Amino acid sequence: MAVVVALGAFLMTLFGGWVAGRVTDRRHLVLGLAGGLMLGVVGLDLLPEALEAAGAEVFGVPEALLLFVGGFLFAHVVERLLAVRRAAHGVGADERVPQVGLTAAAAMVGHSLMDGIALGAAFQVGGGMGATVALAVITHDFADGFNTYTITSLYGNARRRAVGMLVADALAPIVGAASTLLFTLPEELLGSYLGFFGGALLYLAAAEILPEAHHDHPARSTVLCTVAGVAFIWLVVGVSGG
Repeated sequence: MAVVVALGAFLMTLFGGWVAGRVTDRRHLVLGLAGGLMLGVVGLDLLPEALEAAGAEVFGVPEALLLFVGGFLFAHVVERLLAVRRAAHGVGADERVPQVGLTAAAAMVGHSLMDGIALGAAFQVGGGMGATVALAVITHDFADGFNTYTITSLYGNARRRAVGMLVADALAPIVGAASTLLFTLPEELLGSYLGFFGGALLYLAAAEILPEAHHDHPARSTVLCTVAGVAFIWLVVGVSGG
């Protein structure tokens, strides 16, 4: 049943990427929306789940929050190291490295894989729990597909690569759900992963996506798209019951 439901997530992810690809003439609005979706996913979905799953404290601080900060710093350090490497090779600071986009998109694929694992684990608990998680996964996979295509394209990758990463992201929940027939991921490990991934995703949204959205078009409509992205994720979390 979990694998069948994951097919819905597959289609929703592809739809999100298709929408992102169709509105390239409004690139600043696409990036503004993507930034809002990423902010909403991190603050309203990933971080609360991480705190609930990995509730242990390390020297007075919740483990999930430490990993959240660690993920943010990790993304920042990687970006700075790549900037130094670009400068050493005579590449302009404003020129983007395609590999960064592919790495970020690969992280999104990994997240979708974990979504599939969570979906399969929920159906192992019971049908009601499985239905709740299925609603959350399917609805927010629109944002995953949208963000995966947008991030890959933003860093100068060809459309072929963006589509390839989108398809990989769409297939990941099916693979994850099927894998739960073989094993179950410990809840604390899942929480730790969500915290770390959330920090890295927030860095991409705050340091890369949103500044780029306002670089050429500092318009009110771009801000409204960002707010709409956050509101959409809030709606998804509310409808799915958290």
